[in-house]
Amino acid sequence: MSTPSPAGTARPTQDVLNPTPDYLAFWRERHICTLTTHRPDGSPHVVPVGVTYDPEAGLARVISNKHSKKVRNVLASQGGPQGGARVAVCQLEGRRWATLEGRAVVRTDEASVAEAVRRYAERYGRTPSPNPDRVVVEISLERAMGRA
Repeated sequence: MSTPSPAGTARPTQDVLNPTPDYLAFWRERHICTLTTHRPDGSPHVVPVGVTYDPEAGLARVISNKHSKKVRNVLASQGGPQGGARVAVCQLEGRRWATLEGRAVVRTDEASVAEAVRRYAERYGRTPSPNPDRVVVEISLERAMGRA
């Protein structure tokens, strides 16, 4: 599905909860992604991460250390009136690309972290070593776009 952009060119959008099979397959392949958060001054902070996409729940997840800058950025913004920090995750390979946008919160509870680690291990083919400081950046998805 494509919708016209303001310039009149096609922008490939996806239904976050019901993506095309090719788009979903691309998100299940092993790719390094980027996570974009915003620093307190509003400038973007872009870092490489592993991301899992759960269209059934409308979520993307990123595991991280609770002391990381990306986590601090989300925590600084998640108390806003919209209930979460605006973030985006993206991956690309050649001409294929996919972006997911939404509002992120940091989850620290054991069940949320364990689910994120399980999904990471499934996608990336390895279980991360234990980390008592691990948290999950959980993104409630609002928009998906790409060419897969």
